[in-house]
Amino acid sequence: MSAKPLSDIEIARSVQAQHINTIAEKIGVNPSELEHYGKFKAKVPLHYIDPAKQQNSKLILVTAISPTPPGEGKTTTSIGLADGLSVVGCKTALALREPSLGPVFGIKGGAAGGGYAQVIPMEDINLHFTGDFSAIERANNLLAALIDNNIQSKKRSLNIDPRTVLWKRVMDMNDRALRQTLVALGGKANGVPRESGFNITAASEIMAILCLSKNREDLKERLANIYIGDTFSGEPVFARQLNAHGAMAALLKDAILPNLVQTLEGTPAFIHGGPFANIAQGTNSLLATQMAMSLADYVVTEAGFGADLGAEKFLNIKCRAGEIAPSAVVIVATVRALKYHGGQPLSDLTTENREALAKGMENLAKHIENIQSFGLPVVVGINRFTADSEAELNDITAFCASKGVECALNESWAKGGKGAVDLAEKVVKAAQQGAVNIEHTYSLNQSIEEKIEHIACKIYGADGVDYSATAKSQLKRLNQLGFDTLPICMAKTQKSFSDNEKWIGRPSGFKIHIREFEVAAGAGFIIPIAGNMMRMPGLPETPAAENIDIDKEGNISGLF
Repeated sequence: MSAKPLSDIEIARSVQAQHINTIAEKIGVNPSELEHYGKFKAKVPLHYIDPAKQQNSKLILVTAISPTPPGEGKTTTSIGLADGLSVVGCKTALALREPSLGPVFGIKGGAAGGGYAQVIPMEDINLHFTGDFSAIERANNLLAALIDNNIQSKKRSLNIDPRTVLWKRVMDMNDRALRQTLVALGGKANGVPRESGFNITAASEIMAILCLSKNREDLKERLANIYIGDTFSGEPVFARQLNAHGAMAALLKDAILPNLVQTLEGTPAFIHGGPFANIAQGTNSLLATQMAMSLADYVVTEAGFGADLGAEKFLNIKCRAGEIAPSAVVIVATVRALKYHGGQPLSDLTTENREALAKGMENLAKHIENIQSFGLPVVVGINRFTADSEAELNDITAFCASKGVECALNESWAKGGKGAVDLAEKVVKAAQQGAVNIEHTYSLNQSIEEKIEHIACKIYGADGVDYSATAKSQLKRLNQLGFDTLPICMAKTQKSFSDNEKWIGRPSGFKIHIREFEVAAGAGFIIPIAGNMMRMPGLPETPAAENIDIDKEGNISGLF
């Protein structure tokens, strides 16, 4: 009888982590300058970011095909690839998002990789870590309190119309009961009653701002530019008019510093920030990426969801903001997801079905075309699962060859860095092709409508864009406010190229329907919303929290 496979947390505990000082020394960081959070995690000062050194670093972006509900293993692939690059002799660092407590206690149960491709300390990263999410939550809620205080004020009132207030409070937990709330009930002393609600912390604009800021001065300026609503006379109101930005930036004093940890194999890893991938840019902080590029020859980073969302925003928003560009892009594909996009039922993806696989590869083809439209070299990484047949794996390899794209099998979940050596070698080859200049999907000088149409038609394969009456009215307002030069951060389902999650594969003959607009003026982008975007998820019938426990020695169990 074979032994029961080790869980992720058991694998993480089986490895003797190196002291964080040792990890810092690997990339030239003086341990005495670290802000230590125990033995295995620390914050690194911003002066280690060096634009000149960044020019010599190869940034590798990991993205994916349109995912199945469980995901296709981008984080596991990113960690395994970083370890694989270290195995083949490259000075490597990793830059990833921090997990939110919502998914940890909801469905996923953790987000630090898996198997033998993990970042550690796994329990700390998945729980409170260094307190960044708490700081973001407090900065967000300070602004909410200042808004309601000003609405209540008689002497210092900005004449804010409560009906126009866009800003919501946040907490880092899945709690559907807080999606829509009434605040300031109970009499005049408690404020002016109005309808509001809560978002999860990862959905806060503060998170997006922190992850796009270049330094503390830029952070404070972006916080000042947050658009919160209008006056009764229709004038816009910004956070700077409430004198909120200084105190908010003070609350983020430590949160702005990138966090340094390590993989199971001792590769340095910066884990910092965690914005949503459908309503925000969906990638770790710009500062963490720039710091990693200043300290390592190869940097592996990740963009959330499929390439049509995460990679598109990474390349059109983050790369513009930080003046960075990846030297190569890895598209993670799995046999199961390709069969799903070919019509095989989600409940039966372990059964060999080469016909469904062939149909589903049109989804991969579109993602390859999209990345190539940016002028970037592509490597397909097949994240292997135990149920994958050799015939199915060979079919994907042959398909990629027919497209002139390198393809590598990734077995880092089972074998760690050694299981990603082939992928690492092909990534190095792709990244050494020469200097990269991103061919952006749109120009910032184009109109809002033109930018959206370029994304919808070029990236999604749509025939055009439709706007609701509400969206058309909001478009006029965005232009009046001078936001028309901002980049676009599309909000739509991650399950399809279209805005209908049921249209899997590579749909055609559809239009993108924009229901309404939001603007993240501080973060610096416009958010066209196609469909209903959930900013405060709910817990499932059986939450992962029910399986998490701690013993008398302080050992946590149930994270996976």
